[in-house]
Amino acid sequence: MLILALESSAKAASVALCRDGVLIAQSQQCSGLTHSCTLLPMAEQMLKNTDTKLADVDAIAVARGPGSFTGVRIGVSTAKGLAWGAQKPAIGVSTLEAMVRGAAYADGIWCACMDARKQQIYNAVFAMEQGVLRRVTEDRALAISELAQELAGEKVPIWLVGDGAKLTAETLAGSGLPLRLLPEQLRQQHASGVALCAMARIEAGDPGDAAALSPNYLRKIGRAHV
Repeated sequence: MLILALESSAKAASVALCRDGVLIAQSQQCSGLTHSCTLLPMAEQMLKNTDTKLADVDAIAVARGPGSFTGVRIGVSTAKGLAWGAQKPAIGVSTLEAMVRGAAYADGIWCACMDARKQQIYNAVFAMEQGVLRRVTEDRALAISELAQELAGEKVPIWLVGDGAKLTAETLAGSGLPLRLLPEQLRQQHASGVALCAMARIEAGDPGDAAALSPNYLRKIGRAHV
């Protein structure tokens, strides 16, 4: 299964090509240009560099949110356009789950944290036991203090990923929670994690209907979050 994955839910944009869960190529850009200027050209160049035609790809995957409202819209629109043009399935996955799947390597609690401003984060919690990842909560927007209450009493390592991970760690410093902040280069969103999520969805029977693919903002669109 060859998957072309797109990630544009945060400041950086990335694309990846994965076959059966193995990363073939990945490109990332954080130049300050809008994702509408960078995402599709990166995908086209990556396919060219790997001598891969869009017709060879089995599915298009994209992070459908939560995240930057504009970034999520661009990613979803690009995935739908590619899928319709090439008549391929399009799989939309959770940005939060994708960042965890792309980073999780040890047992413990894996906590995806994206900065939603005003001491809130977009969050989802997962547990990894003997190498198997299990979702504990749905994607949600909540105050960091609420997350601390949920995690109170945990003894296993709590791994923090996402662009809100550092904010969460700093806010909860002194809480006594066994927090582990991944290095910057490991805790950000990457398209390879999107591909891994899509692979799991396909194996679970998701047909990847491009027409049904839509963004998941979690919160109503407002000027401050665009």
